[in-house]
Amino acid sequence: MDITQIGTSLVLVAICYLVGLGAKASEKIKDNWIPVILGVVGGILGVAGMHVIPEFPANDPMTAFAVGVMSGLTSIGVNQVYKQRKKDA
Repeated sequence: MDITQIGTSLVLVAICYLVGLGAKASEKIKDNWIPVILGVVGGILGVAGMHVIPEFPANDPMTAFAVGVMSGLTSIGVNQVYKQRKKDA
């Protein structure tokens, strides 16, 4: 994966971040399930992205699923960095 393909992964991170915000807003979903949900959603989006996005950084379904799962889990990290920076300010 070269630097020009980072944008495709960032799209997955942004979508997963929004799904995470929705899951957090839902009173039916416990916080400990949000990483699992985002990993699965990211994996599904990764496989779909492989077929839809021309410059997707994966060429096979397993790698696309792994890229998607990591994008979903990265969205959790982005959220935590935001929360920690907000708490320190």
